[in-house]
Amino acid sequence: MEEDDVKCLGSKNDITLGLRKKLYLLHCPQCKTYSEPCKSGIQSNQLLVFCLKLLETNLSSNNARLVGSQTVPSQPDSKIIKISVTVQKQAINGEILQQSYLVEFVQRNRVCESCTSLQPDHDQWNSVVKLRRHDCPMHSFFWLEHAISKYGLAVNAVKINDMKHCIDYFFANTIHVNELLDFIKERNPVRISESKELVSHDTYDYRYTCFSVRVCPIGSQDLIFLPPKVASSLGNIGPIVICTDVADFITLFDPLTLTECCLEGDMYWRTPFKSSLTRKNLVEYIVLDMKDVFSEVTIEGNKFGLANAEVARAKDLGKNDTRFSIKTHLGYDLKAGDYALGYDLWEANCSDIEIELKEQTRDCVILIKKTYAMKRLMKRCAEHMLYLKDLEEITNEVPGISLGGEGPPLEEKLGDLNLSGEEEYKEKKKARIDGMIE
Repeated sequence: MEEDDVKCLGSKNDITLGLRKKLYLLHCPQCKTYSEPCKSGIQSNQLLVFCLKLLETNLSSNNARLVGSQTVPSQPDSKIIKISVTVQKQAINGEILQQSYLVEFVQRNRVCESCTSLQPDHDQWNSVVKLRRHDCPMHSFFWLEHAISKYGLAVNAVKINDMKHCIDYFFANTIHVNELLDFIKERNPVRISESKELVSHDTYDYRYTCFSVRVCPIGSQDLIFLPPKVASSLGNIGPIVICTDVADFITLFDPLTLTECCLEGDMYWRTPFKSSLTRKNLVEYIVLDMKDVFSEVTIEGNKFGLANAEVARAKDLGKNDTRFSIKTHLGYDLKAGDYALGYDLWEANCSDIEIELKEQTRDCVILIKKTYAMKRLMKRCAEHMLYLKDLEEITNEVPGISLGGEGPPLEEKLGDLNLSGEEEYKEKKKARIDGMIE
């Protein structure tokens, strides 16, 4: 038969019918090996031979013969191995036809028998570490949880129960428990309570040991009104201080005297206290005037300068003339026209003791850090897009009005229409700021 007739016959007959296009590879995630007949670590060539051996049975049962193969590149993290296979098969009239097709080998994880015998039973644990959040800031608790997972301290846990305000780590070996507790104590001044369940008083056999870990509720950049007893033990610092760092001890900084001190974890839990204001209470201010620095200090490479400043709330611009004359430790970082985040002491909800401490200082604003234009712009763009989305949802609910749907986007429909007088407001706001600075 001529070559053209063979090609015509091959185009009308698919010799890959009945041949498997997808197979499965059993892979053990513990020892990183594949199932029989290959038990050792597999290189690329070995893996190709292993996959083709799995395909041989299907080819022989369909009277097909393997004549060529080639791996098809895929993503590094993909669990699918693609191989282009070329086979030959005899047609009805005795002619040998050749055809190529793609075979996918999908990896499925299954623990092998040897690893199954070594795995501990999920009920055979003798120690549990209970990490409790209580009043701890959510971001600090999540950071600690992430650090435990990142450095592999939870790999040896038999079981992990992750709940809303707590995480329980179950261990079968006390060595792994001590490693986790030491790791946590290096990153937070926690309080650990140990308890045991006694099975028999005769043998003093304990069923399990429970370690309850309470995380410190103080977070970085929190504003604290120190109790008089604690302030006295720290050299009469404060009483208004800022937490600058939390590790195995708490670092406190007095922004009005440029004094820093460290509070040990054991000392904190003797007289525990909470933050008066946290990050969610930060208010944006604009600096109207900044005087020269009259006192400075360098702490761990960071230079702080105490200076007098005049600030106003960013949200009050164009609404009132409320200004605040304060002292700030950011004298080297801020200048007139800059924006900063700080705490408003007079509008904050405080207890009776904190009110007495607040009256001891004349400054009603404590600045924490400088903010930059790019971050403010990104925040305002996000708020504006949320506003447009809400407006579109409201108008779609009104009969006969539709700003969304299949038509052009909301921004094109609005065009130059200004519903809130935003451009006029920006001009008045800019003129107001320039007048204050001058």
